[in-house]
Amino acid sequence: MIVRSFQLADYQPLTELLEEALSEECYEETIQAFARQIGWDSELVLVAEQDEQLVGMIMGTIDNNNGYYYRIAVAAGHRRKGIGKTLIAALKQRFQMRKVSKIFISVDVHNEVVLPVYESAGYLSSDFSRTPHRLSILKKISV
Repeated sequence: MIVRSFQLADYQPLTELLEEALSEECYEETIQAFARQIGWDSELVLVAEQDEQLVGMIMGTIDNNNGYYYRIAVAAGHRRKGIGKTLIAALKQRFQMRKVSKIFISVDVHNEVVLPVYESAGYLSSDFSRTPHRLSILKKISV
């Protein structure tokens, strides 16, 4: 398995993965955040590739000098094989290279079910950000 930065050629398989792995509401919110994050800092969107197939993704962002894991998705047939933990570790390295003050897991109604993956990667409940603070990638753009 290879973990690497998102590339434009990944767009179609990435959106298919997200449609498969996420609820419709979660997909819509995630794709909007994804578009903003790609525009700001695409190095914080990582994909996992196995046998030339996209099998996982993780998206993070930096807000107020803190790193946030925002969304993780692994294809159904590839879950429970360590892909999620590998993606988490790879994004953690990116955050550390950026010298963020702290790393949090942004928690919303859509990702409660994956919190045990973060816990198995060594994160504690104190690392879960459940505050009403909305990340910049989620804020509505006023026109």
